Amino acid sequence: MKNKESNEIKSLRSKVKKTLRVTSPSLESVLYKPFKVLDSGFIRVIDYMGDDSAIVQSARVSYGEGTKKVSNDKGLIRYLMKNWHTTPFEMCEIKFHIKLPIFIARQWIRHRTANVNEYSARYSILDKEFYIPKPEHMSTQSTTNKQGRGSNLSKKDTEKFIKILKDDADRNYKHYENMLNENQSGKIIDDNKAGLTRELARINLTLNTYTQWYWKIDLHNLLHFLYLREDAHAQYEIQAYAEIILNKIVKRWVPHTYSAFKEFQLESYNLSKTAIEVIKKKLQGKKISYEKSGLSKREWAELTNKFGFKK
Repeated sequence: MKNKESNEIKSLRSKVKKTLRVTSPSLESVLYKPFKVLDSGFIRVIDYMGDDSAIVQSARVSYGEGTKKVSNDKGLIRYLMKNWHTTPFEMCEIKFHIKLPIFIARQWIRHRTANVNEYSARYSILDKEFYIPKPEHMSTQSTTNKQGRGSNLSKKDTEKFIKILKDDADRNYKHYENMLNENQSGKIIDDNKAGLTRELARINLTLNTYTQWYWKIDLHNLLHFLYLREDAHAQYEIQAYAEIILNKIVKRWVPHTYSAFKEFQLESYNLSKTAIEVIKKKLQGKKISYEKSGLSKREWAELTNKFGFKK
């Protein structure tokens, strides 16, 4: 499979086509090339439309390039990002080929603003590939966040649970092949028996089995996805994909947008009206306690930690 994919990539990259449309030379240099994620996953760009200039062009409703200085283009993108003028960012689109574990795909698909076409296990046999977490990512359940991770497991428990994950995946895949009466290359196992239909045999596979899809999305909705999934509170496995998309792909494709996104959204901090009043009082040298702040316990903790206030 890997050799076949490698040959496909070489073939695609050897067919250079001339175009009059706007292109991103930095993104063109990695077109079709896979970026490895987790143990067996990847992300690669298949196609895209537009770049930073397309955003500026849309905002000004102008034609071509050169009507303004590059510094002005950068400034306009920063203004659009800061003030949540999102429509110009919808003028850019990108299409990915992504290989990911099924349990991450089900979390990912909750972002309903993309066009998706997934590998069909009703039509084809899934490869024998499973995501197994590294020992350092095996954690207890968080006591403060019902959907998060807590401290690391002991070495003994880590080894035990990783073995369970591997054994269950291998066993279920073996049963999958037996029910199909085919192996992953499509070869019949026993000529004297009938196999179960693929659409039913697949239901026995574990959620760490790898699937693949094409995922096409506009830049505005991609940035929203990244805002949520590149965040430290997101599940580690989907963070790993978001980090690659942001820093290996978006940064190449739309560098001005990338910088503005980090400045005004990803690395900024949203303050409520009450929080602003607390900060004003702090700047005036007034003492204010949690009990009199008007903030919830969580909001107070986040505010004091963010700005280094004495509790």
